[in-house]
Amino acid sequence: MTPARRVRAEVTDDVDAGRGPHCATLARRRGDPMLGTAAPGRRWLLIEHPAGWARAALDSSGFTPALADLLQRTALEIGGRVLLVRRPGRRAHRDVTVDPLRWAVVDVDGSQRWGTWRTEADLEEAAWVLRVDGRPAAAETHPPLLLVCTHGTHDVCCAMRGRPVAAALAAAWPEQTWECSHVGGDRFAANLLMLPDGTVYGGLDATDAVQTVRQHLAGAVSPEHLRGFSPYPPVVQAALAAVLRERGPAAATDVRPRSVHETGAGEWVVGVAGQAPLPATTTVRVRRSVQPPARLTCAAQRDEPAYVYTADVVE
Repeated sequence: MTPARRVRAEVTDDVDAGRGPHCATLARRRGDPMLGTAAPGRRWLLIEHPAGWARAALDSSGFTPALADLLQRTALEIGGRVLLVRRPGRRAHRDVTVDPLRWAVVDVDGSQRWGTWRTEADLEEAAWVLRVDGRPAAAETHPPLLLVCTHGTHDVCCAMRGRPVAAALAAAWPEQTWECSHVGGDRFAANLLMLPDGTVYGGLDATDAVQTVRQHLAGAVSPEHLRGFSPYPPVVQAALAAVLRERGPAAATDVRPRSVHETGAGEWVVGVAGQAPLPATTTVRVRRSVQPPARLTCAAQRDEPAYVYTADVVE
């Protein structure tokens, strides 16, 4: 059986005062498996917000409760996500009347639609685009986006581990790289969301991240740091990852689920369709187990169990 991908061994000893090591440090020491842990999402609204972020992103300055509710409800209705984004590095004061902020609706179909915002009305328009369709009226070409979670008010690990990764990626891909708010999986920081395909990588450091992105942009998913694919549920994420690991290298867009059958409690058989150089069809057996209770976030008040997925290519 192919083992679940695990977070690489810890190399730093960061400590949360009074509570022991941070959650990402503990996850590395335990070797927490990452496969199948990408948070779901098929369409994203990215809102540039260079100021500080509240623990709940839409509680940040500039969002009235009514606007925050509209954005959140719209995302839930269409199976999407709202993320705040900003450029890495030090942030000088910005006069939005002269230099407006940006927003984008990005879909897993590959489309990106960009706009600018100064007022609440501009973001209401962005919510409408998120709901109806992110595709632009005219053909536009945009490069992939590299979003690194640095949401330190949500979990300190995201800032401590995410910011060096964001800086390294920005040095190599300055126009494509953004810091972003919470993407899930704090213990797997640094986390990287690739858009528009929705691939999520975790357990990265600055060197790993550059190599991982370089491979990804060249059409080869990096199995070592792969968490999963946000367009799909965890079982399918694990199956697709197994095919890419065992039959690749190949791109995230070269695989898709063909069938999913539950064969028992916590067991599935998944048919995976592949594009060349992958086999046209691959069968994968996926099993789900439960990891013993552990500290999964820095803010956790008690230990919690977590699902673990393993996947075995059978034919």
